[in-house]
Amino acid sequence: MINEAYRNLAYSATHYVRERGDVKVDRPWYKNYVGGTPKEISIPEGPLWEQLDKACEEYPENVALYYEGVEMTYSELGEMVNKAADAFTKLGVKKGDTVAIMLPNCPQFIISYFGALKCGASVTPVNPLAKPKELRVYLQDTGAETIVALNFFYAVVEAVRQESSLKNVIITAAWDPMSKMKQVLAPLLVYRKEMKEVPALREGDLQWKDFMAMGAPVPPSVSVNPSKDIAVYQFTGGTTGIPKAAMLTHDNLKANCAQCGAWMEWMAERGKESFVAALPMQHIFGQTVSMNLAISWGSKIILVPNARDIKHVLELVDKLRPTFFPIVATLAISMYSHPDIAKYDITSLKLSIAGAMALPAEVTRKFEEATDSIIIEGYGLSEASPVTHANPLDKDKRKIGSIGLPFPSTDCKIVDLETRKKDLPYGEVGELAVKGPQVMMGYHNRPDETSDVLTKDRWLFTGDIAKMDEEGWTYIVDRKKDLINASGYKVWPNEVEEVLFEHPDVREAAVIGIPDETRGETVKAFIVLEPGKTTSVEDIRSFCKEKMSVYKVPTHVEFVETLPKSQVGKVLRRELRDQTD
Repeated sequence: MINEAYRNLAYSATHYVRERGDVKVDRPWYKNYVGGTPKEISIPEGPLWEQLDKACEEYPENVALYYEGVEMTYSELGEMVNKAADAFTKLGVKKGDTVAIMLPNCPQFIISYFGALKCGASVTPVNPLAKPKELRVYLQDTGAETIVALNFFYAVVEAVRQESSLKNVIITAAWDPMSKMKQVLAPLLVYRKEMKEVPALREGDLQWKDFMAMGAPVPPSVSVNPSKDIAVYQFTGGTTGIPKAAMLTHDNLKANCAQCGAWMEWMAERGKESFVAALPMQHIFGQTVSMNLAISWGSKIILVPNARDIKHVLELVDKLRPTFFPIVATLAISMYSHPDIAKYDITSLKLSIAGAMALPAEVTRKFEEATDSIIIEGYGLSEASPVTHANPLDKDKRKIGSIGLPFPSTDCKIVDLETRKKDLPYGEVGELAVKGPQVMMGYHNRPDETSDVLTKDRWLFTGDIAKMDEEGWTYIVDRKKDLINASGYKVWPNEVEEVLFEHPDVREAAVIGIPDETRGETVKAFIVLEPGKTTSVEDIRSFCKEKMSVYKVPTHVEFVETLPKSQVGKVLRRELRDQTD
């Protein structure tokens, strides 16, 4: 049942309308929207944290967070966030400052995130596994003077302290929110080895409990312009692979939250849903869909600090009966391929939305068989907060292999690769460009890179090669930088990978181009086989020859135990290329 009351509440603010000149433009994809999804959304008024405040008012006794056996209600979460905001203020954090958060998925991440925003600061989420070289870039670019980090990463913070502007270092442990017994036993038994490598706390740095004790449950009063003030500096490699911070305003993030809500809320009941937060929240996909959307609905967030522990993920789904699961294809594969999958009931799930990478048809089929739910492919990028497209939540209407339709209030076009100035007709391949209220202000301190991807009228060039059909369905062909030029023929790795996934012995696959004296470039496939399966290079190549043109068939095939992945689970073709060079 469509929650009309919520829709009226959430979309009662400033309306975002697409126009070209003075004419409002209709779009072919509107007729394929399902569940009463609106064409346009309105951005709720106020700063991002007001979504949390509203949930605390409406659902104070609802469980907001579940973490390692401990539950925290919205009332308790709201009080902790207010204390953190007051504590940050007492440390001198103010509007215009930046707070770095170097944490896995844990309550401290959410408390720090909203606490920093509530004192007027911006947040920059940092990959907890960042090396000193990477952390140095993040801190220097944003000028962050405050960081909240896990104790295991304190040595990395220490390594870059002298080359940064850090004044406040707050250190927390994974077990800080756990029961008192676990707080005692975890460092002695579970993390005994890791604790030996944690340096002693430098004088002036704060333990989490001492930081929180500084704060009163009354947040400071700050004035924020949601359309201009930066809520999050989200680092991304963008189209070049060079780290740069996408500047996302409060309105950018609220808009995307409202767009996600408009797409999915007809399957939801406010105050009754439960989200699995397995995607790292330092990644914008996890922030928006696992955290901000869940909070806007007053939902429970099941925090998963280590999504690679598939048995633990299955145990949580079986025990806690979540309904929504933002996911990536590699995590879906690991779940239904787990040798003990039959021991767990994971059919409580209603919906999984997959992003960050392509969702092969075979993965869709197997995951839906295991969960008796629907999984849809979506699309986004950090520069767009991140989601711009998704498939409808309708198994008959969706198009597997497509990233779906543009979100409400999101415009989309395909432009020529050479000049980016010519709009291409339906069916032709070019670069995908998007426009909407979720699109970033630009890259921080990088005006040239900003002007290269963002036009004056706010069109964002994504760097992805795509095509669109007459009904508005968009298909990603591949990334510009991943195109393989074999004897003058264009080969898109995604297309080859899709075929490889159809092979019964193949569990995961990744394709890159490698230098070739005769062809210029040729195709190489890296393959992870299903457990217990064996096959040959010739068998793989023969299978591919039956399903694609010969110039697309992998010339080289390498069987590997694992594929390199980002923290969010996206296969890193760049690392495969580096290994091959």
